[in-house]
Amino acid sequence: MIVITAPTGNIGRQLLARLLESAPYTGEKLRVIVRDPARLPDAAHGRVEVVTGSHGDADVVDRAFEGADAVFWLVPPDASLAPEDAWSAFTRPAARALAVHGVGHVVGVSALGRGTPQADRAGLVTASLAMDDLLAGTGAAYRSLACPSFFENLLEEAASIREHGVFTDAVDADRKAPMVAVADIAGAAASLLLHRSWTGTGSVPVLGPRDWSPNELARVITEQLGRPVRYERQSLDELRTTLVGHGLNEAFVQGVADMKRAKDEGLDAGVVRTPDTTGPTAFEDWCARILKPAVLS
Repeated sequence: MIVITAPTGNIGRQLLARLLESAPYTGEKLRVIVRDPARLPDAAHGRVEVVTGSHGDADVVDRAFEGADAVFWLVPPDASLAPEDAWSAFTRPAARALAVHGVGHVVGVSALGRGTPQADRAGLVTASLAMDDLLAGTGAAYRSLACPSFFENLLEEAASIREHGVFTDAVDADRKAPMVAVADIAGAAASLLLHRSWTGTGSVPVLGPRDWSPNELARVITEQLGRPVRYERQSLDELRTTLVGHGLNEAFVQGVADMKRAKDEGLDAGVVRTPDTTGPTAFEDWCARILKPAVLS
């Protein structure tokens, strides 16, 4: 029995599809925790057990983890909360339920940066690493999927790219760092959940095939769209003002700014890329399949 949290989100939806495809051959039963079962894909209806509610709720995770062998854990960031509350406080009921029910294996979505000089002052990433520590202390074998920035973050810039030929971030234009497609994160999670011979606790970097700078991303997007697209660096003060203006929690906004500063200082750098940590999706292919249609729609 595998329990999947956040099964309608970007990563969880793709993970659920992979597990549904393999379930007839592996004999795994699937259980999902979801606030709105109507949002589940049609392929899941009648094939998964549904526990309705939030996976931050103690009663919900207690029901969901009973009889479970493995859990996929993903915390949807809540910008109305301070980072510690958004990750660790949300996870504490699940950590207790994992221990009570003796769940054997847990795979969580987290971030790169552990062991770096920036790790304890990286805002949202620091909060995510603290969540990992909480889950690692439950007695379950735990693997943290240590992720860099997602290709999919650029989808938030689709309107700006379409209307102004510009996308923004708060890092240096030539700062190279790993990036990854969410499909590759889902693939890494599926592999760990289906092949549970691993023990102990640790992290698994999930990287794309190469590192990218914002200027290099702009070049590829320009080539794909056939029109000029450029990168503009936003100051951290501008970022904070914009996010607070959208009504986000001020502590959460500071966590975003601290994360951006840490990434610009090399938080994601220095990870050894190996065949085992490299996802198959190239940015050029993702841009053609995902970003280009979103911009041109």
